[in-house]
Amino acid sequence: MNQFTPSVPYRRPRMLSPLREHLRDTFWFAPVASMVLVTLLWWGCSAIDTAIVETLQDAGEYEVVADLAGVAEDAKTIVTTISSAMMTFIGVVFSISLVAVQMASGQFSPRIVRIFIRSRITKATFSVFLATFLLSLLVLTSYESETDPRLMSTVPLVQSILTLVMVGLSLLLFVAYVNQTLRLMRVGHVVDRITGEAFRVIEKTPAYAAQARDLGRPTGELLHRGRAGVLRDVNVVLLVAAARRHGVVLRLLPRIGDFVVPGTPILAVYGGTVPRRVSGAVSVGIERTFHQDLGFGLRQLSDIALRALSPAVNDPTTAVQALDRIVQFLTALATRPLGPVEYRDGRHGSGEVRLVQDGPEWTDLVDLGFAEIRGCAADSPQVSRRMLAGLDDLLARVPPERAEPLLRHRTLLVRLVERTVPEAADRAFALEPDRQGIG
Repeated sequence: MNQFTPSVPYRRPRMLSPLREHLRDTFWFAPVASMVLVTLLWWGCSAIDTAIVETLQDAGEYEVVADLAGVAEDAKTIVTTISSAMMTFIGVVFSISLVAVQMASGQFSPRIVRIFIRSRITKATFSVFLATFLLSLLVLTSYESETDPRLMSTVPLVQSILTLVMVGLSLLLFVAYVNQTLRLMRVGHVVDRITGEAFRVIEKTPAYAAQARDLGRPTGELLHRGRAGVLRDVNVVLLVAAARRHGVVLRLLPRIGDFVVPGTPILAVYGGTVPRRVSGAVSVGIERTFHQDLGFGLRQLSDIALRALSPAVNDPTTAVQALDRIVQFLTALATRPLGPVEYRDGRHGSGEVRLVQDGPEWTDLVDLGFAEIRGCAADSPQVSRRMLAGLDDLLARVPPERAEPLLRHRTLLVRLVERTVPEAADRAFALEPDRQGIG
């Protein structure tokens, strides 16, 4: 029985989770969907306008039709202005945004660009802007040259009102977008977003971890047939269903985040065989994602700290902020099962084991969080003091079995400072644990 206890409840994998995550990593889906939606809304509003005019004409209310046509004609000036100005506005705003993204990636890490891409506010703003522009063009096509109220087929009144509503929504989203973009240019908010996504990965990881069970000799292997790239995630639901259908157990051979090339063994089969198409449930891309990658958050936090400690930047305070979140994340995993995990074919972790997936061990995560930063900490007492305090806090929380990598990093850090700092007083100062680094 596993001696560690889970800190958060397990969320059962969903069939469409990989697809949803992949769409979140794209920037085309939301704008395209919004333009399709606004086209349908325009079609519905156009039908309403036509129905209103026909009803009034059947009732002989031609003066009312003329009044509505006058109102719509006044709105035409606004709609025309919107259609001519919106695309220019979109170009200027998002050109400035791209410059801000480049500055942020240079200051923190290139891997944080995906935060901007996955930002819901960014996608919503861009989508509504494009939808408003498209709607204004569609509304302009509904205006007629006919001025006789008895012969008019439609008056685009509802369509014009919808356009004005979309303009108001665009303004509100623009304010929210600017606020969000400015927040994401500040290191505190960036590391907070990274940590939040890393914690969501913990929620998706099964609470029942497999001991290193012996599955015997594999009866088959499935090779990667696609392009070379990083193993982003696997569709757990499809793999478990395929294993149950063929009465086998599957084991994912590479870990999430590993780079694989065509011909790499990617799935081991135990107890039978499965069709080669089952390997299609394994997704390979050009970069790592948060979906099932438990170590990706630590990778990004470590990159931010390393860049901050580089001679070109020399910003130890940013490194301390990254260390704060590294300690927070490792604290959440201090008593949680790690390593290989089992996915079963029943609800809530019941049923037969159908998929075994290797995950990072406690030592792997500790090394990822501290090893590279420790190598740059000797020249910054602020960082060495914060790292010592973080290691001490973790040592007070982990079971004895998990203390070894923490003690190793603490010992190596002390030796590094003693070897690098010549003055005894400076050494003593740099080796004093402090959660704020230096106040």
